[in-house]
This record gives sequence, structure tokens and C-alpha cells, in this order.
Amino acid sequence: MRVSILSGTSYSAFKYREYRLFWIAAAFSNIGMWSLVYGRLWLMRTLTGSEVMLGLVATANLAPVLIFSMWGGVFADRFNRLKIVRATRLLFALTTLGTAVLIHSGNVEPWHVLAISSVTGTLLAFDIPSRSAMVATIVPKEHLAGAIALYSIVFGAAAIVGPMLFDPLVSAWGLHGLFYIIGTSYLLTVLTLLMMRTQGHKVTATSQTVLGGLLQGFVYLRHQKAISAVILLGVMLGMFGTSFDTLLPVFTDEIFTGGTDVFGQLLLGAGIGGLAATTAITLIGRRVRPALYLVIAGVGLGAAQLTFARIEILSLAVIVAGIIGGFKVVLGTMNTTVVQTLVDEEFRGRVMSINQLTWGASALGGLLMGYLAQRFDAPTAMIIGGTIVVLATVLVGQRLLRYFGMGSASANLASGQKPGAAA
Repeated sequence: MRVSILSGTSYSAFKYREYRLFWIAAAFSNIGMWSLVYGRLWLMRTLTGSEVMLGLVATANLAPVLIFSMWGGVFADRFNRLKIVRATRLLFALTTLGTAVLIHSGNVEPWHVLAISSVTGTLLAFDIPSRSAMVATIVPKEHLAGAIALYSIVFGAAAIVGPMLFDPLVSAWGLHGLFYIIGTSYLLTVLTLLMMRTQGHKVTATSQTVLGGLLQGFVYLRHQKAISAVILLGVMLGMFGTSFDTLLPVFTDEIFTGGTDVFGQLLLGAGIGGLAATTAITLIGRRVRPALYLVIAGVGLGAAQLTFARIEILSLAVIVAGIIGGFKVVLGTMNTTVVQTLVDEEFRGRVMSINQLTWGASALGGLLMGYLAQRFDAPTAMIIGGTIVVLATVLVGQRLLRYFGMGSASANLASGQKPGAAA
């Protein structure tokens, strides 16, 4: 009975050894990545107290993704993807441990934080396309949507483990102790990836040059209108849906007048919401309707941000943070599921790299939200961001749903069949 239940959910992907190792590596890695992002934001807040500098941290981390990710996609389609990810994760470990040394020695300055964020952002530009493209090569096509959803549960779990450990670790060991632990988690990621087989993680490139491969990717994407619609919506949401992440330290400090304990509570709320949403997706399994869920989550995220901007009671803010975390997970999972299902293997790395514009756009959004918060205030900036998120989802989402339909097309997508409108 237990086997039949699991076979209808996303958890059947665990049958495959390579996926199990990939998932374990992601667990170590995402705990580190989560802590790295928010640890740097809190570090910059303590160093400067400037909202604009918070936006610059986000920009420094994500701008290289926006600039270089397409080249990272070309590399993912020309070289062994697993070897690329091993190299980037090792470099993540070294830069994170270097940050810990700077903090521990008392020599860390704001420009250090921005420079290190830029380095890790550049590494992400080459890491994400290869890592994203690997999923489709280690599980059969019929398990792809489930494997992506199950992979997303790592993000939700990391977002819970991180807040639970953030305040105790910083209080006991300082920020430098947190960064030492993050660096160690990346080293464990590398060790796990070394256990995976390198066979099957390289495709045969049809272009003889890197530039030619990049141009091929754009030509391919131009004819894939469904994928283009998903990426367009993701860019809009990445641009204007970053206000919660970027401005959370400001809300913690100015609205709720707290420190790392309050910051951790809000992040914990968001993490619980994200994990709950991910768990629901994995249990739905093949019955998921990615295109429809993507649009619903976009509208929900914008509405939740509008609500959060008006709350001054911490307990309510934690609840709304959970709702925001849930919608963000659904957005990320559905976006990746739609694109991964529709793209052809030869172009998977390049299309996934272009899809990372949805994350790279957060760099511009983070800077914009930081500027608006300093020019007006944090609640006003979040209201502006939430409003645009709702409007963008409604406008672009209508086009997206026309491609997939509200019924059978979405169901077909979940099972690995391409809707006719994608051609």
C-alpha cells in the first residue's frame, strides 16, 4: 500500500541513485545559500544602517546572474554539467570561508561585502544553468515535474533550518561563526557531488563557437512562445517581487524595533510557509497544473506583500510572511516545471540560463526597492512592488493561460506532454 501511495507523488524520484545524491548535495548547498544571502544582508545593515546599501548587496549578488547567466547556459550545453557544478560549489566554499576570516579579524568593510557578493553572483551565473539542466538527465521524463517539486522542498526546509539557527548561532558565535558553518556546508556539497557519476551530463553541441551557441539559444527561444511567456512573467515578478527580501531588515529594525531575534522569527515564518507549500506540491504529484498555479501564486504574492506593508503587529507579520514564503515557492517551482518540461535537451542549459533572468531581474528590483524605501519609507516601497506584481501577473498571465488553457493542457504539462500551443 505504501508503494502505491508514493508512486502517485513526487517521492518516487528517490528511486534513482543519482537523484538521491543530487538532492542531498542540494540540501547542504541550500542551507548554505540561504544563510549566505541573509547573513550578508544583516552584516551590511550592521555596518552601514543604509537601505540603499541593502539594495546594493542584492544587486551585487544578482547583477552578475543577469549579465553572465546566458554564457553560463552556453557552457552548460558544451561542457560536463556536473564538473561545472563541482567547481562552482568549491569556489563558494572558499569565498564564504574568506568572508568569515574577514569578519573574525574585524577588518570587514562594506566594499568587501559588495565585492564578495559580486564574486558569488558570477559563480551563480555558471552554476545555476548547469545545476538546473542536470535534473532532467537523472530522472525519466515522466518523473520530471515531481523531481523538480521534490527538489524545491530543499529550499523550504533550508528556509526553516536557517531562521531557527540564525539567532542562536550569531548570538553564540557571532556572524563569523555563521559564515564558517556556511563554508563547511559547501564543502559537504562538493564531497557529495564527487560521489555522482559524470557520465550523461554532457550534450553534443551543434555550434562550433560559444557565440554561435548563444545565438542559437535566442533563435530557439523566439519560436517557443509558451516558454517566452513564462520567462517574461518571471522577469516582471523578479523585478518587483523582491521588496519582502530586500526590505525585511528595515521592517525588523524600524517597524518592529527588533534585532536578530525578530529577523529570525519573520524568516522562520516565511520558511514554514514555503515548506508547507512545497510539501503540498509534492503530494499533489502529477495532478499539479503548473501554468494555472503560476498565475495564482503571482497574484497571491503581490496581495500578501500589500498586506505585509500595512502590518505593525509582529505575530500577524509572521503569519503573512509565511503566506509570502508559500507563494514564492509555488512561483519558483511552477516556473521551473513549465520551462523544463517544454525545452528540448540540446537547448536546456541555454534556456534555463535565460530563465534565470527571472532571478537576475531581482538585482535591479532590489536596488529599486532600496531606493524607494530610503526616498519614502519601507511600507510605501513594498506597496509599490506588490501592486506591480499583481498587475504584471494579471496582464502576462492571461497570455500564458491562453497558451496552456485552464484544463487539459495544464494537466498534460504535468505529465510531460507538450501542449500544441508551445510549438
